[in-house]
Amino acid sequence: MNPLLRTDRLLLTPDTPADEKEFVALFQDASVSRWMGDGPSTEAEDRALFGRISSKVYAENRFEVWAVKVGGELVGHAEIKPTEASGGHEIIYALAPGAWGRGLGTELALALVGHGFDTLGLTEVHATVAAENAASLALLGRSGFVHVRDIQEDDGSTTRLLTCPRGSTPAVRAPGSPETAQTR
Repeated sequence: MNPLLRTDRLLLTPDTPADEKEFVALFQDASVSRWMGDGPSTEAEDRALFGRISSKVYAENRFEVWAVKVGGELVGHAEIKPTEASGGHEIIYALAPGAWGRGLGTELALALVGHGFDTLGLTEVHATVAAENAASLALLGRSGFVHVRDIQEDDGSTTRLLTCPRGSTPAVRAPGSPETAQTR
């Protein structure tokens, strides 16, 4: 089962049945889902995805998936998993629009990368982002990711592959500590 991850403001927990409504709402928000996978899905498809997280991903320990919470409220979704496109482990994240512009995305990305390095023992972590998603590209740049190559998609769009090598992320302040420390 996924470990809990904590940052100054975020708590990453495994999804529970009580999270389904907020999970579906997050993925049904067009400003979020336009950047996820193949874009917006139907509500039924998002409910089925939520079901597969419990019945397949968690049950078979396939990879790590979390509900992202602030003060007990679900504000996002996060994963770290091996992908063919990256040739390694990739972080995947989504935050609700109400959580945008507060530095939570950078905090989340750094927590995922720190987990990849410290817990999974990875030497690099990857991300794939639509070339038009300037906000995510900037967030990943602040988090130590560098552009590696472009992937031309079947629909003619471009996806950027970015990599964060171990040792290139900025330090993250541990909760309650005046000194900097790695994300736990």
